[in-house]
Amino acid sequence: MEQNIKIFLEKLKDAKNIAIMGHKNPDGDSFCSVLALAKMIELNYGVRPLCVYDGNIPNYLDAVPLRSWAKYFERVDLEQSCDLVILLDYGTPRHIGGAMPLVEKAKFVVEIDHHKNDEHLAQLCVNDENAAAVGQILYRLAKVAGWQTDSSVNELLAISVITDTGNFRFVRDGDIMRMIGDLVDDGLNMRDVFDLLRNKPKKAIIMESGVVHRSEFYYKNRLAVAVVSRENYKHLDGRGDTVLNLLGSIEEVEFVAMLKEQKPNQTGVSLRSRTKPVNHIAEALGGGGHEKAAGAVINDTLENVKAKVIALFKGE
Repeated sequence: MEQNIKIFLEKLKDAKNIAIMGHKNPDGDSFCSVLALAKMIELNYGVRPLCVYDGNIPNYLDAVPLRSWAKYFERVDLEQSCDLVILLDYGTPRHIGGAMPLVEKAKFVVEIDHHKNDEHLAQLCVNDENAAAVGQILYRLAKVAGWQTDSSVNELLAISVITDTGNFRFVRDGDIMRMIGDLVDDGLNMRDVFDLLRNKPKKAIIMESGVVHRSEFYYKNRLAVAVVSRENYKHLDGRGDTVLNLLGSIEEVEFVAMLKEQKPNQTGVSLRSRTKPVNHIAEALGGGGHEKAAGAVINDTLENVKAKVIALFKGE
């Protein structure tokens, strides 16, 4: 890791044209890590990277610092050859989406991730599967490199780890809390950070409430299944964390599965659990993820996917 960081820092010194991107339909960790790294590169190397995304950015991230830096991939020159492309939190190549031409034409590619990835796109990996979020890796990287940061970087890094740990519910060790403590000592206002995330549109709240109300329960209420129709999917804010969190707070529920009809024959699946793994179920559906938070996108109808998911949870 130390040698890879050293090589990465050398590449940054020489790069004049840099692009940074995360996974398609970015969540808080992916999106805020991209912006935080871009700002740190500008502060310390005098180059403002191009921040590219594909898919939809959740409404709750609309008020985060540097939101305007993010450019939809169709609005950038995908034919350019960047000196350096940095991939964050992408997990697997198919999650890059429309920005892939920038990766393919880059002179050098670096990835910084906390997901297990058996198909790396980068020549250099600065990865840590034990990190709770990419934002945590970037925080450590900044410390090692002695980088200057500012209040926008601190807020973005905080949002990264807050969103990827479920508001700290999935923290596995004390490093995240020490990181947040250091940021607070550096002037971070946690009340302001959480207020930035309270930014949902009315339609999303009403729709998500209805999805929770119509949820079904299986295996003595251990499994909650929520369904988001194609009509309602357009109003879903991000990955539907409100639905997942509400159902997961029910006393008897161990597992939550949310099925999203993205297209007539394409269904997204989000899985969560209290204490037991669900990543093996996501893998059985062709996806993956973390032990207690995983998902998949399946080219099949909502009805068929629902039946598969319920069957896979039998005996869990």
